[in-house]
Amino acid sequence: MALKPRMIFALMFLACAGLIGFALYLQYAKGLEPCPLCILQRYAFVGIGLVALIATLHNPGKAAQAIYSFLSVLFALGGLIVAGRHVWLEQLPKDQVPACGPGLDFILDAFPLNKALPMIFKGSGECAEVGWRFIGLSISEWAFVWFVLLAMGAFLVMRKR
Repeated sequence: MALKPRMIFALMFLACAGLIGFALYLQYAKGLEPCPLCILQRYAFVGIGLVALIATLHNPGKAAQAIYSFLSVLFALGGLIVAGRHVWLEQLPKDQVPACGPGLDFILDAFPLNKALPMIFKGSGECAEVGWRFIGLSISEWAFVWFVLLAMGAFLVMRKR
């Protein structure tokens, strides 16, 4: 049985909702505070999830499916870039890890966006810490995997057109 585009979007939404739910569980139940790069990855998952939810509820035709898929891929690519940077920071030797910096809220409040974004993407010491692993992969590595899977789902919808 081939999956219809609406079902693919619904599965993408459920995956994103589950991932955000698990991130909140790790934060509030397990005490793992997210770093700025973790928060940006959450925004990317929320973006994909919202687009997928709207596409599921809308049950779009071929043209709108392409638009929803394109938007999903854009959010996934943004998430892949952030997650890739995060994984890279985690792999750095301890002596090359940047110093810990201020939190995302402070950076966005204290600096204009054109100065805040480079600071956020630079990452900091807390972004290099691995506080949780599952089957040998860190949270950022799992996020990378999920961004790839979600982008593949969006490409699958595009291909069905």
